[in-house]
Amino acid sequence: MMLVRLNMRMALAALCAGVLLVTFYWGRCGDTAHRPIGSVLSNSLTQQETSEIECSINGEYSVACRRDRDQVYVPFSFIHKYFEIYGKLTTVDGVEKFEWSHSYSKVYHPKKKYDPRGTFTTFENYNVEVRDRVKCISGIEGVPVSTQWEPRGYFYPTQIAQFGLAHYSKNITEPPPRIRIIDDGEKFLEKWIVSKDAVLNREFDSELNTNVLSFSTSDHASSQVWLKLNITQDFVLSINLQLKLNSTMTVILQNKDKKETVYLHYITSNQLIYAQDDHIYYGIGVDQKWRQLTRDLIIDMQKGWALQDRPKRKSPRNKFKISGIILSGSGRLGEVRVQSSAHPAHFYAAARWLVAEQRARGGWPVPARRRVAPGVPDLRPGWHSAMSQGHAISVLARAYHRSGEARYLRAARRALRLLGVPAGAGGVRALWMDRYVWYEEYPTKPPLFVLNGFIYTLLGLYDLHVIEGENSVSLAKKMFDDGMLSLKTLLPLFDTGSGSFYDLRHFTLGVSPNIARWDYHATHVNQLYLLAGLDPDPILINTAKRWEGYMQGKRAAHN
Repeated sequence: MMLVRLNMRMALAALCAGVLLVTFYWGRCGDTAHRPIGSVLSNSLTQQETSEIECSINGEYSVACRRDRDQVYVPFSFIHKYFEIYGKLTTVDGVEKFEWSHSYSKVYHPKKKYDPRGTFTTFENYNVEVRDRVKCISGIEGVPVSTQWEPRGYFYPTQIAQFGLAHYSKNITEPPPRIRIIDDGEKFLEKWIVSKDAVLNREFDSELNTNVLSFSTSDHASSQVWLKLNITQDFVLSINLQLKLNSTMTVILQNKDKKETVYLHYITSNQLIYAQDDHIYYGIGVDQKWRQLTRDLIIDMQKGWALQDRPKRKSPRNKFKISGIILSGSGRLGEVRVQSSAHPAHFYAAARWLVAEQRARGGWPVPARRRVAPGVPDLRPGWHSAMSQGHAISVLARAYHRSGEARYLRAARRALRLLGVPAGAGGVRALWMDRYVWYEEYPTKPPLFVLNGFIYTLLGLYDLHVIEGENSVSLAKKMFDDGMLSLKTLLPLFDTGSGSFYDLRHFTLGVSPNIARWDYHATHVNQLYLLAGLDPDPILINTAKRWEGYMQGKRAAHN
């Protein structure tokens, strides 16, 4: 328990504002385990006799505290929960101390003006595919499948766009990947092992304009073509693959102590993922065409474990190796390589999905029911999100900038259409006081005016405007300007005096406020700092600074 020194005559509410002596007694602080009392009590406590005393909390319940004469020591585990305070033990230069904080999130101050051709906000820190609400990365589309509101899994446009933006940003901030070419059909040729009743040939493929491997095995279980490997550290497999029906490519991952072997099977099927014991199956489609398969093998293994409710493993990349590839059935393959990362491939997978799945109205419908707030009807499958539209525009604008392919620019411009359609007509546009436009992340009736999703939409509009040409007069620019006027007008309504509101449901629904938890509040602050670099209006930078102060325990003045 952690103990906090408090004069008995002071009100309990002053616990988090006074100068507090923090020591440990029992329990936990946040997520940090603490030592027993004998090893951590301060000298002032060990030299004096203390006794247990009951602390009555607002007459509602009791907490076991410690008393030393006229001082009472309250468990920090209680303070943490009651006042949402955070702390942990640290050791600096051999000296142990306790770090106290009012927020668990971090603010990122932009080092330069936001550039739509560069990283997207702070998304280089995002790892979308490792999220629990990502069921797996589809073997066909190469994008995440979400279970956020539907356990069976579905394609969530916002999540797919975030996946693409994260990899685009990482490609800029990270060093070039390590690449090991296994077999390219020309310069690098591996010695594949062929069983007696299997066939392996090298031949020229006119579609790929290079030499490839052609293989065929019999129906016998022992009939196969395989390659022995011993690759550690890097686990992103990239391969050109063409499989005929009932054919499989299997990648073998082995624990370095050889006590565990996992088989990743990539099969001609439309089934998303299936796992049984140490065998994990991903469908890569049945169309029998050439496809470039890029798979993070560790992610594929972890998602298979999660499907079987196995506990998470710590640092599996340090404990496994790629020990082999097995081919069965018939097909062809080429350009086999293992890399430390393949960010461009993942980014373009997201961009291609957005182009392919965009509907005639320019949107990407969400195929899952969403219950947003009591008092408003659920969003039925097929609803649209302004945040999805904005994120998608950010992806497509960058894809056009990097590739020059006009299809990405056309798709980004089409995505503007729904931003002008009222939510009641299937779009995402709402009005505050019949005047100020708002692009709704969740287009409910009445509207909620979610802040972070709205700002992300504004960034998408800004991205498209800049990529089109900053000197041009475009629909994206007008929509951005209209949104910025709304943001600067409504921003004070999101200020709680000690944090920020996630949305404005307390205005539109007349219900209790929906206070943003600290990670969302930090997102608000990060977004405002970024926008302050684009717009000189002082309300943006002043609000960002004030809200950052809230994360350090500062509060608005009171009467």
